Amino acid sequence: MAHHKSAIKRIKQNAKKNARNRHVSSTLKTYIKRVREAVEAKDKESAVAALKAAIPVIDKSATKGVIHSASASRNVSRLTRLVNTLG
Repeated sequence: MAHHKSAIKRIKQNAKKNARNRHVSSTLKTYIKRVREAVEAKDKESAVAALKAAIPVIDKSATKGVIHSASASRNVSRLTRLVNTLG
C-alpha cells in the first residue's frame, strides 16, 4: 500500500481512468460487433445503420485516448469495406 500522499492520489487517478477506459473500450467492441453481426446476417440496411452508429463511437474513443488514432482509422476502414461487400 502506498504511503506518500502523491502515491495515494496517483492510485485513485489510475482507478478512475481505468474505469473510464474499460467502459469506453467495452462500448466500442459492442458497436463493432453489431456491424459484424449485421454483415454476417447479410442485412444491408441494419449493417449501414450499425456502421453509422459505430463510426462516432470509434472516433470518440480515439479522441479520449483509449485507442490510437491510426487504430480508429483502421477499424473504420475495415468495417466500411466489410459493409460495402454486401453490395
